[in-house]
Amino acid sequence: MYGPLDMVTLTGEKVDVHIMMQPPSGEWLHLDTLVTNSSGRVSYTIPETHRLGVGVYPIKMVVRGDHTFADSYITVLPKGTEFVVFSIDGSFAASVSIMGSDPKVRAGAVDVVRHWQDLGYLIIYVTGRPDMQKQRVVAWLAQHNFPHGVVSFCDGLVHDPLRHKANFLKLLISELHLRAHAAYGSTKDVAVYSSISLSPMHIYIVGRPTKKLQQQCQFITDGYAAHLAQLKYNHRARPARNTATRMALRKGSFGLPGQGDFLRSRNHLFRTISAQPSGPSHRHDRTQSQADSEQRGQRSMSVAASCWGRAMTGRLEPGAAIGPK
Repeated sequence: MYGPLDMVTLTGEKVDVHIMMQPPSGEWLHLDTLVTNSSGRVSYTIPETHRLGVGVYPIKMVVRGDHTFADSYITVLPKGTEFVVFSIDGSFAASVSIMGSDPKVRAGAVDVVRHWQDLGYLIIYVTGRPDMQKQRVVAWLAQHNFPHGVVSFCDGLVHDPLRHKANFLKLLISELHLRAHAAYGSTKDVAVYSSISLSPMHIYIVGRPTKKLQQQCQFITDGYAAHLAQLKYNHRARPARNTATRMALRKGSFGLPGQGDFLRSRNHLFRTISAQPSGPSHRHDRTQSQADSEQRGQRSMSVAASCWGRAMTGRLEPGAAIGPK
């Protein structure tokens, strides 16, 4: 989709799907060319000939018609991978709207997320916001240098976003065999985290303590800096147990590695892309967007296919480096 809120659906367009098989700076492999449906979506199942090992794999989808593109990731995880979940609005934003002026980040929030990432946990960000806000929210996470992680949005407008959060986390646990270790959010998220049988000792809530919830969670009353000190010096945060996961997960903040090498690695790409007239009628303003690829065929092998990293769209010109317009 295009537009400031991903409202203009890209229908019936050919999209080339590429994957980096040996990240972070390997060659790009063209998997297939797909055609978007009426909702602007494409669905693709990776064949056995390209079966992925444990790791984080960049995905790039290039629209043949105008050379715009979207980035995402596929993460292949071993069973038993441990994760820490953060509710974006409840945990991070000190102000309300991510759609208006840039909301302030709670002091120390980024450091707490990075601490869990350094311990080897998969970072998962959840929000009750609709996926049409995806590009804005992910760009906001990137702008403030939040560590790399899976980002989950609601599929359109839903009446009960908290139930959507709970169902998503239950899916990770029941079908992908992941394990929740800790969770952060607001008082509204306590019921969500309790529904996945997370210990009250590992549910951390930002906000004023209430007697009703005092036995169901741990309140962060003195800010994230004090909380991080407690995690470090009181030994309340142990390293993730799965060594294979710790080695495979991508470290750092949001963003695709090796973007400038894409055209050099795939220098024959433009010979396969149909020509597009360069008149004014064909030049549209593009904004950051997120690839919304559905990977449903590999859940049984514990593949978490989600929107990873900072998504960007931009016009590609021969010989130019890929980046946001």
